[in-house]
Order: sequence, then structure tokens, then C-alpha cells
Amino acid sequence: MLRRTLLTGLAAAAAISFAGTAAQAQAWKAKYPELVLAAIPDENASGMTGRFEKFVEYLSRELGTKVTLRVANDYAAVIEGQKAGNVHIAKYGPASYARAAMTGVKTEPFAMEVNADGTAGYHSVFYVRADSPYRSIEDLKGKNIGLVDPNSTSGNNVPRFALDKMKIDTEKYFGRLVYTGSHENAIIALQQGTVDVAANWWNDEKESNLKRMERKGMAKYSDFRIIYKSDQIVNSPFAYLSDLPAELKTAIRDAFFAVEKKDPEAFRKLTDGQQQLWKPTTHKDYEPIVELNRFVDDMRKRRAS
Repeated sequence: MLRRTLLTGLAAAAAISFAGTAAQAQAWKAKYPELVLAAIPDENASGMTGRFEKFVEYLSRELGTKVTLRVANDYAAVIEGQKAGNVHIAKYGPASYARAAMTGVKTEPFAMEVNADGTAGYHSVFYVRADSPYRSIEDLKGKNIGLVDPNSTSGNNVPRFALDKMKIDTEKYFGRLVYTGSHENAIIALQQGTVDVAANWWNDEKESNLKRMERKGMAKYSDFRIIYKSDQIVNSPFAYLSDLPAELKTAIRDAFFAVEKKDPEAFRKLTDGQQQLWKPTTHKDYEPIVELNRFVDDMRKRRAS
């Protein structure tokens, strides 16, 4: 009798707990009938849409609420979208996330990209065309340089840091500085001769923006040559708004970390099959990037004064 009473009590407690969880889920779904996921423009709009389409559909199913992809025009649009509360989940680069945090955006990184070999970092590189005579940065004085976006890690901040270490003032050393807007556009500008050297992201010989472009028939990897490669940079994060309900944050994390099992095709499409599942992350992992941003900010102020 005692055992039956105890079991009945446990069942009742479990039912109350489940009901409470369900009620909490319904509460956030009522408040958030739609969630917006935005990503920095690593590639052109159609490429971004195609890459994220199946993953966004997966998130909608898992969360039980509509998830909409917003293809940003530039890196700042993602930062401003989260600052305004219009972007609930953001795919940042390290420097753009750090910039968001530095400017008071209430955002929390929760998932970091992991490379196919298990590492969680990438590099900034300078490409030149393989048929060019340029072998080093010293060969490019007075030539045109392509950077990606003021808030790009591998496409602006790390290159500027590297050039500063070489005692090079980016604005004065090169004939013209062109912000291309995306990593793909930087390669296209180099391809077409608009610039003579271009910054970009590069994981290893098997994966980079240029390799992705080659897979899409947009460029040929062997047509370009790397003349500079940075130290490893911490990989990019996904981040959600800090003031989202705890139950919603948990649901988002659970969906992200279950995608490889629940919808492997969505994950393969998102990553070109060139990444392992994300790993958990926090702001602490990006504190060195905050310091990098500050260094670049101070450097530009010094050069301007």
C-alpha cells in the first residue's frame, strides 16, 4: 500500500512537472510565433539561402514555431538586428560577435563551429592570382587590396593586425583599398583584376571559402596563390539574444546539437559536409577577439591622428 502511494505520488509530481514545462513552452511560443535567424554574408544571397534552407526548416520543426532566415547585406546588419531585438539567432564571425558584445548587444554565443579534423580554428590568408608576379606583401606596394568588411575577422581585422606588425599603414601603402562585402566577392574582385591581393578565410587545404567556390563552379583553387597565412583564429559562433526565455534557449541548443542525428542532410547542406557538429561555447572563448578589435580600433585612431 505504501509503495503504491509512493508511486502514485511520484507519477503525480512528474505530471505536474511535465504540465509546467509544457505551459512554459506554450508561453514562449505565444510570445515568439516567429524566430529570425540571420547570418553574416560569407557568400552571395542565393548561396546563403541554399545553404541554410534545410537547416531553417529543421529548426522550425524542432522548435514548433516558424524560423525565418534573414540574409544580411553586411556584417553590421546582423549586429544591428540583434541590438534591435529583431534577430533572435545570429551566425556571426568572431570579430562581428565581439563587436556586438562591445557595443552593448545582449547576445550569448552557444555553439562554435568545429572543423572536419576536430580543430576549432581557421586562418586569415592573402591571396594573389597564381599567374601574377607577386610573392610577398612587399611586392604589392601601390597595388590594390581587397578586404571583406570592417567587421570581418579574417577579411579585415586580422589582415590589418598583420600589416601593422609589418609596419604597413594599409590606407597609405596600397594604391586603393576596396571593401568587397563578402568573401566570395573578394575572390571575384581578385579574379577580375579589380584588386591585386585579397584577404579571405582558410581552414586548410581541404576547406576554405575558395574551396567552396570551386565546388560551386565559381572559381578554380589552383588559379590563386597564398602569400600570407595568419596564426589560427577561434572559429565562428552562433549566438542568441540574452533575454530570450530560458526554455527557448534550451530548445534552441537542443535542436542545434541534435541536428546531426535528426536531420543529417540539413547539417551536410549547411556545412558542405566539411565540419563536425558544433561544440558549446561562451563569451570567454571570444575575449581575445575583443582585444583584437580594440587593437585595430586604436591602431586606426593612431593612424588618423
